[in-house]
Amino acid sequence: MSIRSRSPHQSRSAWTTLSRRQLLARASNGFGLAALSALISEQQSHAAHRAMKYAPKARSVIFCYMSGGVSHVDTFDPKPLLEKYAGKPMPVAVQRTQFNNNGTVQPAHWSYQQYGRSGLPISDMLPHMGDVADDLCVIRSMTAKFSEHAQGNLFMHTGFPFLGFPSAGAWASYGLGCESRDLPGYMVLQSGGAAVPHGGVGNFGNGFLPAQHQASIIKADEGEPLRNIQPREPGSLQRQRLDFIGAMDRRFTASIDTNTQVEAAIKNYEMAFRMQSAVPELCDIGGETEATKKLYGFDDPEPKKAAYARQCLVARRLVERGVRFIELSTLAYNLGGGNGANPWDHHGDIKNGHGKMGNQIGQPIAALIKDLKARGLLESTLVVWAGEFGRTPFAQGNNGRDHNPYGFSVWMAGGGVKGGHVYGATDDFGYQAVENSCSVYDMWATVLHLMGINHEALTYRYSGRDFRLTDVHGNVLKDIIA
Repeated sequence: MSIRSRSPHQSRSAWTTLSRRQLLARASNGFGLAALSALISEQQSHAAHRAMKYAPKARSVIFCYMSGGVSHVDTFDPKPLLEKYAGKPMPVAVQRTQFNNNGTVQPAHWSYQQYGRSGLPISDMLPHMGDVADDLCVIRSMTAKFSEHAQGNLFMHTGFPFLGFPSAGAWASYGLGCESRDLPGYMVLQSGGAAVPHGGVGNFGNGFLPAQHQASIIKADEGEPLRNIQPREPGSLQRQRLDFIGAMDRRFTASIDTNTQVEAAIKNYEMAFRMQSAVPELCDIGGETEATKKLYGFDDPEPKKAAYARQCLVARRLVERGVRFIELSTLAYNLGGGNGANPWDHHGDIKNGHGKMGNQIGQPIAALIKDLKARGLLESTLVVWAGEFGRTPFAQGNNGRDHNPYGFSVWMAGGGVKGGHVYGATDDFGYQAVENSCSVYDMWATVLHLMGINHEALTYRYSGRDFRLTDVHGNVLKDIIA
């Protein structure tokens, strides 16, 4: 809003344009500006609090993202009927696939075993996950709207298939803040050369939320985990520079009508200053016992597995420090189409490719759950395991599987969900969800609920509309909550 104003000593043509902020700054000795600033700050700081409707069960989320699309029939969704029809055409109608090179029915490449008191079936591709079967809540009826990687990744992360929308981690940070003063509320871990999924860093972005809610990407195994994290000058000099920049920025915000992004920049400057000591300390695992490192798989001769193990251990350390949302990144073997950005994407040679990926992630993730549980942290930490879609129960060509968004598996552990539990089902071939079909919106609605947030009330007004992570959709999966 702007107002036309002139001095009483000026001619009628000598008008100037005042912004709302300038008008309030001049009126009542500036008390109007103070009131406006207080109102804006209050609206921003309490908008998320209005969404707090439930007693939180989880205070942190660890998102184990399986970029590329995991075959559910080879991991958590056994389908014996595939053996009967092996090598035959699918006896039901098949939708067009990404590459449309559809072969015959392809059974699981691994046998299944039942684990724990619950008897939860898990394939031999992930034997270590059997140790924590009674902590897993497997959702076998997940669906997605997209079968292309970039759109699928963005949709899984933000609820929209386009760039420019806040990631789930950004929403969690916006809604709940961070318990740590020295680390951001949303952090993405990489190691061993792990790449950003297709869709780019927009998967981790803040979108239109204030910039302090975007993810910080930490390369957990590098000497400098975050660019420029090592101080290049004395702390006292940095402090003087920050104070000067902060004063200039605050003077600037007093002269403009909208200041959220400038205020976010000030917060990010200050956070970066504190991270210079917090991040190196976080990534220094010298104080961890050898037994703990061995539990995660640090001693494994396969370097990518050891690299992923480091991410899992650092994730636990982030939870201990009060970080709200942590995402882990898998590493590619460049087999059958599973390349840097989409390691699980095995359009060919799936037994070899998935086998290597299962070996990479199984022990470290199982160890993470065990370690959190042993330290009394699992009940307040929600571990979420998911990719952007599943894979077809029929072959792509001779020995791969194409993308399948019509029914696939994700799982959660800790943070208030039922352990040793299966929710929903796909058909007898593992092709489409047929029982308790659910969506990505439902998944995030449930995650927010477990964090104490009503997903319909966690909104941010942008471009004249109240946006939310679940768009205008989403139902809490109450049957999986303990």
